[in-house]
Amino acid sequence: MAQDSGNAGDSTIGAGPERPAAAAGADWHLPDLAVAVLAAGRHADPFAVLGPHETPAGLVVRAFVPGARTLAVLSPEGEPLAELERRDDDGVFEGLVPGGRRAYRLKAANEGGEWTFEDPYRFGALLGPMDDYLLTEGTHLRLWDKLGARPLQHEGVDGVHFAVWAPHARRVSVVGDFNAWDGRRHVMRKRVDTGIWEIFLPGVGPGAHYKYEIIGPTGALLPLKSDPFAFSAEMRPGTASKVTSGEPFVWSDQDWMRARPRDWRRAPISAYEVHLGSWRRGDGQRFLSYDELADQLVPYVADLGFTHIELLPISEHPLDASWGYQPTGLFAPTSRFGSPEAFARFVDRAHRAGLGVILDWVPAHFPTDSHGLAWFDGTPLYEHPDPRRGFHPDWNTAIYDFGKREVANFLIANALFWLERFHIDGLRVDAVASMLYLDYSRRAGEWLPNIRGGRENLDAIAFLERMNREVYAAHPGVVTVAEESTAWPGVSKPVHEGGLGFGFKWNMGFMHDTLAYMKRDGVHRAWHHDEITFGLVYAFAENFVLPLSHDEVVHGKGSIVNKMAGLEGEKFATLRAYYALMWGYPGKKLLFMGQEFAQRREWNENVGLDWELLQYGPHRGVGDLVRDLNRLYRERPALHARDCEGEGFEWLVVDDKANSVFAWARHAPGANPVVVVLNLTAVRREGYALALPRSGRWIECLNTDAERYGGGNRGNLGGVTADDAPWGGKPAHARVLLPPLSALYLEWVG
Repeated sequence: MAQDSGNAGDSTIGAGPERPAAAAGADWHLPDLAVAVLAAGRHADPFAVLGPHETPAGLVVRAFVPGARTLAVLSPEGEPLAELERRDDDGVFEGLVPGGRRAYRLKAANEGGEWTFEDPYRFGALLGPMDDYLLTEGTHLRLWDKLGARPLQHEGVDGVHFAVWAPHARRVSVVGDFNAWDGRRHVMRKRVDTGIWEIFLPGVGPGAHYKYEIIGPTGALLPLKSDPFAFSAEMRPGTASKVTSGEPFVWSDQDWMRARPRDWRRAPISAYEVHLGSWRRGDGQRFLSYDELADQLVPYVADLGFTHIELLPISEHPLDASWGYQPTGLFAPTSRFGSPEAFARFVDRAHRAGLGVILDWVPAHFPTDSHGLAWFDGTPLYEHPDPRRGFHPDWNTAIYDFGKREVANFLIANALFWLERFHIDGLRVDAVASMLYLDYSRRAGEWLPNIRGGRENLDAIAFLERMNREVYAAHPGVVTVAEESTAWPGVSKPVHEGGLGFGFKWNMGFMHDTLAYMKRDGVHRAWHHDEITFGLVYAFAENFVLPLSHDEVVHGKGSIVNKMAGLEGEKFATLRAYYALMWGYPGKKLLFMGQEFAQRREWNENVGLDWELLQYGPHRGVGDLVRDLNRLYRERPALHARDCEGEGFEWLVVDDKANSVFAWARHAPGANPVVVVLNLTAVRREGYALALPRSGRWIECLNTDAERYGGGNRGNLGGVTADDAPWGGKPAHARVLLPPLSALYLEWVG
């Protein structure tokens, strides 16, 4: 059984005569050295001496109250029981206490007045042996229920229980606005088997600011540390943690949670990726709050027909310019936009509007800010101790020690926390490739091989596999998505089949190849035909998401519309055709904010999007197209139900390099097929012989050249009829009009 250090904490004031009789020769006084060590905040185990303790002379109460001139012990009803002796000028008091009470209060006085308070050192521990066992084993999947700052009632008294993991520390104290940030006052109890420090502070409540003051193993006082399990944090540049109410949020999204698909591979996913700080700004360029975003962002995304909002990291982070990718508070929604309760309201509103919420989650690295996780207890506690594995050269950040049970438990519990506490529908895991390879961004000699001599990070692999198993077991209906840019096999394959267990993987090859093609002048595209066709060679090797993400519109890359070749009108026509290509291509969809109305300027996280562009027809037209693409994608099973399976895709025109024409059919059981036709030159093609999978009537359900999108309104009004005449290896064909730089969707209707 795990042992607590020091006083059991539930010692009682023993019954007996008015004043206990001292045993002959018994001395219950603390030695002067012990008094000095207490006053200096350097006692190794203050629970062993402070609070109530039985002695041969009777029950002794000791307390450290800096600033007090006198200190009295009162009954809970306020009856005086004893005056304590003041042992030094710093505020150490002790004395024998009579009475038969199980609890007491303290009353201090000085020249400024009197104050009455509960003694935190009279309360017992709150963590138990099962917590110790699970924490040591690394299988405590609800760590947020035990660590951090939790308001509760303990032994009939309201207060906050603080608990933090710092196994190598000599001393850990809670400091805050409730104790003048004085680390001597509330030194915590160490649970020696786990390295967890805990204390119950009566009288502290929600809204209190706090940190941990830690003396490391060498005796050095470390910079104050924020709570790794804090649910809220001070607005930057402040770095204090904040006590939250702990009251459960009242959700109204039951219908959404019940209806959430269990197999998203066969359901539509069209995600709108958002950086909350720069989607739109308020007056004076202030951030919108979570509640304002619920009022404005949620209906906007729902109107555009997306299925999900995907948020860049919203865990607390100190630097705006990191976009949230260098988090210091993994359990706290950033205070930039409001409280945790306000973030829950945002998610609730999204669900009631029919939108899922996916979070960008960052277990690949963490910043080395002095208040964060780096060298948390004076040792490399969360990071790998060897800099060849524990430091990231690309981002000057630390790397978690994935092989340490407690660290893996911390991260997995964090993933589960967001899914349970905030009803999050999915986690997009950032920088997975950097986790999988020990030599990622390192030259020879700068990395340490694994025990087999290879470059694979076996600890990170095991962590990712376990994370995915735990997430899918606990929360059916959620998704995990890997940002992974290499040829690592089986990223989205179940763990029991030898994969990493993710639900989906970003298809970076699709993004790079297709954008490279669209940047080329039309006359050159014939020589780069495979930049469109090659992706179908591996399109079903993983469950893919097709991303046009924030990474493509920063650092000098410009906006998506400005990547398109040609003059102004051609850029917009090409962009419309490109979006139709993407929505008709197998795979789930992701589009970064602003690209839905052809944002011209490169993304800048310091300002809002250029919403004034919507007054111009071409920009509105792109938005209307995205809305219609999302509607068709959701409503036509052929366009989504086999996104991840080869049976849902059929090439119709794959080799017409001379004309830069592509065509394919999308299929799903029991659904009408939809054909996607692309003409990616500026030449209008009349009477083009299009091979089709069925004869009969085909209607034009989308034409990117439609006038309402900003096009020339050229197309196949009324549809086309396919004859039972084989063409291009298919059983039927029709003659169609292909507008320049356009995409058509044709649906078979019989």
